[in-house]
Amino acid sequence: HVITYTENFLNTINDWDLSPAFRHEHIQKEEVEVDPFTSPPMDIEPLMEAFRHELDDEGLNPASGGHLGYIPGGGIYTSSLADYMAAVNNKYAGIYFVSPAAVRMEHALLRSTATLIGYPETAVGNIASGGSIANLICLVSAREAMGINSETIRKTVIYSSAHAHHCLHKAVRIGGMQEAVWRDVPLDQHFRMQPAVLREMIEQDIRDGLNPALLIASAGTTDMGAIDPLQEMADLKEEFGMWMHVDAAYGGYFMLLDELKPRFKGIERSDSAVLDPHKGLFLPYGTGIALVKQAEPVLKAHGYTANYMQDAKSEDLELSPADLSPELTKHFRALRMWLPLRLHGVEPFRAALKEKRLLALYFADELRKIPGTEILCEPELSVVTFRFVSEEGDAASDRLNERLLAAIHHDGRVFLSSSRVDGKYVLRCAVLSFRTHLETVDEALRQIRLFVASLKTKSVEVGAEERWES
Repeated sequence: HVITYTENFLNTINDWDLSPAFRHEHIQKEEVEVDPFTSPPMDIEPLMEAFRHELDDEGLNPASGGHLGYIPGGGIYTSSLADYMAAVNNKYAGIYFVSPAAVRMEHALLRSTATLIGYPETAVGNIASGGSIANLICLVSAREAMGINSETIRKTVIYSSAHAHHCLHKAVRIGGMQEAVWRDVPLDQHFRMQPAVLREMIEQDIRDGLNPALLIASAGTTDMGAIDPLQEMADLKEEFGMWMHVDAAYGGYFMLLDELKPRFKGIERSDSAVLDPHKGLFLPYGTGIALVKQAEPVLKAHGYTANYMQDAKSEDLELSPADLSPELTKHFRALRMWLPLRLHGVEPFRAALKEKRLLALYFADELRKIPGTEILCEPELSVVTFRFVSEEGDAASDRLNERLLAAIHHDGRVFLSSSRVDGKYVLRCAVLSFRTHLETVDEALRQIRLFVASLKTKSVEVGAEERWES
């Protein structure tokens, strides 16, 4: 019954009527909210049917090629097979002594990603549950390397941009550095940090008796897909003795494309970096890589031992993941990355990334042909951020874009998301699902054109009981 469910899910995933990208209706979750400790057992058939209905018949379908919002993660099938095996054999991948092969596999994958971004063999890391924990690992390691503590925290300065992912702020808070001074560096017209302004801020902070310590760059911001000027930022971090961290959770694996790799120049000079295989390698959610050039601050931040674990220290042929992250219990997460890469090779991943990049450029080009469209900047990776502008001003423009997004969500065949940039309501098309192809982007464009055309004839109102029809 489980296999039947998954096969049916995959066989209908490209049918927008049977499996839309988004269902805006909310249904009563009768089965998933029962108390399993007090309820009687059920047969598998009705249980699976209730599960399917309550899970799949509302909300976003992240596996859909029509998922063009946020930063999609497709979840390739061979990764699910790897997860199945990992769950069945239940290997504990936290300590080398317990499962040497699982730990060696993780370290091999980390070395491959480190080589991709130009890190040395001394680099260590962790395959974590995603960018949030991976960034936390790196920033807490930076705290240890820079000697940031309760006595120095109020004079410590962290530099980033207003477009840095919010999980970085969260990591700073969890890591006990919330009392540090956080500087948002002004951005240029491409929404990248301005190195000249950053230099002025650093120099002013030094004159004011502060300690410039952490420099956080983005290599693929969520809102714009922008890559900060990493080379110039690395120059500043070396000149002023700072720790440079690069959040490349979204953009990092675009370095597999020869035409885009030069845009990441300078990442190899950073002290730590994060890349998410569940984004740029299309793996299932829950796969983020943290990399730090030197092991010492990572071990200082995360290493620990206990009496009952003394057997685990009898073999120290490899560092244990439990000493390189907050996790002690460690799922055999590496298998979901290793199996598809070894089975398919890297070329299909590279080809898919190239396709998503070309689709984003195509989407932007087609949007420019629609009157009233404003594209905020040229797509750098695979995110296109845009809005429609009303002659009546920003408030009217915001309402117009809100109505367009509501219409797209109500239809459900594709899913876009929204954000606010410089106080303006904007729409985002993020192309990164491996199932997203030309027909998907054409469908998004078709709905946008229909909406814009309807503005010339009558007002488009999307009510709770209406379906927006072509």
